[in-house]
Formats: sequence, C-alpha cells, structure tokens
Amino acid sequence: MKGQRLYKIEKLRSEIAIGQLFDRSNPAAQSIMAYPLRAVWRVNPSRRSAGCPQFLIAVPKKKLRHAVDRVQMRRRIREAYRLNRDLMPRDLPIDIAFVYVAAELLPYAQVNKSVTRILSRISTALPQNPLAPTPH
Repeated sequence: MKGQRLYKIEKLRSEIAIGQLFDRSNPAAQSIMAYPLRAVWRVNPSRRSAGCPQFLIAVPKKKLRHAVDRVQMRRRIREAYRLNRDLMPRDLPIDIAFVYVAAELLPYAQVNKSVTRILSRISTALPQNPLAPTPH
C-alpha cells in the first residue's frame, strides 16, 4: 500500500480480533498510556490476509457527551495515525485500539503528540521476530 490515504484494510473490523484485543485473560495484549489516549495492542499471528497494522478508535460517550465532539476527536486521532503510521513496521499484523480517556475536547497538536509517542513505544516494544512461535 502506497500513498498517504487510509485504506479499508487498515481498519480493525473483526469482532473476534477486537474481543481478543480487550480480553483481560489474554497475556498477548499490551496497553500503553499517553494522555489523552490509551492504546491496547497485540501482534495477531492468526491474521495472514492483511499483513499491515489494523486499528480502531473508541471515544466513549461518557467522556464526550456531544456526538459532534466525539466525531471531531475520532477525526483528529485518525489523522494523527495516518500521518505517523510509518513509525511502525508496515508488514506486521498488529491490532491497535486507541481509546480516548480525556473528559474534554483537546487540540490536534496534543493528540498528534500522543499518537506519535504510542506508535514509537509500540515499535520499540516489538520483538525481533514476533511471528515466531514462543518456546514453552
């Protein structure tokens, strides 16, 4: 995939993958906090069709009551991810969920800084060969 646009294949839509991502009993899912976002991520070795990272964005109604504010924040997070996704390897099947945790609408600069910090931490936390089976 070339270019700067977000492709449909980059969106995390599988209910099974989302369930595994937020499953508390799954040790493969890891969490990173960078205010105003919390990211939950895992390497998904069962997903072979899309070899690129997939993401989803969650902006809870409890945090931002107005729908226009939630939509605006989703757009800001999506744009920050689109511009900074090159900080991670493009060929790994990584599932990432960005969860908004602030109680007010924050400017794009702060969201961009948070997404950059999260993506760089994920790329440094990745093992050398994440798809290799782990010895027991």
